[in-house]
Amino acid sequence: QLQLVESGGGLVQPGGSLRLSCAASGFTLDRYVIGWFRQAPGKEREGVSCISSGDGRTDYADSVKGRFTISRDNAKNTVYLQITSLKPEDTAVYYCAAEELMVFGTCLRDFLYDSWGQGTQVTVSS
Repeated sequence: QLQLVESGGGLVQPGGSLRLSCAASGFTLDRYVIGWFRQAPGKEREGVSCISSGDGRTDYADSVKGRFTISRDNAKNTVYLQITSLKPEDTAVYYCAAEELMVFGTCLRDFLYDSWGQGTQVTVSS
């Protein structure tokens, strides 16, 4: 059974950094497109970053470019989201999702993903 588990969230001050992890089980992660999404209270879910299967191409939402970095460790079957220069508006529940068959240019669209983790809370506050 395909399973995704996020971790690494927490409370951090503005300007701080976090590394979120998305650990996969039941499937080989590098054969899937993996997306990171977030949802703040009262807002729609937003795609922030994704990484392709195989060659590991990446894409980012304009709002996070330069501050977020997605990466994959095939040996650990885990995808990471490094977040720097955190802002209060980054506060949200962060989710990872997996989809095997996808045109990479669409990978920030949440409705294209079938498998989701439970989310990890990121709170940016002084």
